[in-house]
Amino acid sequence: MPLIRNGVLAENIFADAADGQPLPDGPVIVSLKRFLAERDTLLARNAPLGVRLKSEESPEALGEDVARLKLIVLEFLKFRDGRAFSWARMLRTRLNYRGEIRAAGDVLTDQLAFMHRVGIDAFQLPDKITLEMFRRALDEMSNVYQPSADGRKTIRELHLYQSLPR
Repeated sequence: MPLIRNGVLAENIFADAADGQPLPDGPVIVSLKRFLAERDTLLARNAPLGVRLKSEESPEALGEDVARLKLIVLEFLKFRDGRAFSWARMLRTRLNYRGEIRAAGDVLTDQLAFMHRVGIDAFQLPDKITLEMFRRALDEMSNVYQPSADGRKTIRELHLYQSLPR
C-alpha cells in the first residue's frame, strides 16, 4: 500500500509491532492496548513511537502522552464508519496534536478531501488509489461550508454567500 504524506509518495519508516511480539529497533507503531500496557517502556525507547487506534478507540485514552507520539494511525475498518473523522478533528483541535495523523484501511477517493480537512496529513491507501487520483480528490472542493481543522475560510467567512443566486 502506498503512503502519501503531504501530497507526495513517501517511505514508511515505521514498523508495525503486533501485540505480544518483540519490538523491532527503530520507529514502531503499536496498538492502543499495547501502549497502555507498556507505556513506560515504550516512551523510554530512543525511537519515534506511533499508536494505532481502531474506530471504537478514542484518542482521549492517550491522555497527555498524545504530545509525545510522532504518529497516530486511524484505522478505517469500513468506509461507512466515520468515527475516525471525529478522532482526527479532536486530535487537531481539542488535543492540539501536531504530529502525523495517518489514515489506513477502507478508504474511498471521495472521502480524501474530508479526511484532509479534519487534519489527516498522511494516507496509507489501497493500491487502486493512485497519487494522481489522490491529488485530484483534494482539489474537488473549491469552497467549504463547515469550519474544520484545516483552517480554511467558510463560504460565509468569504462573503461568497451574498453573491450566490437565491
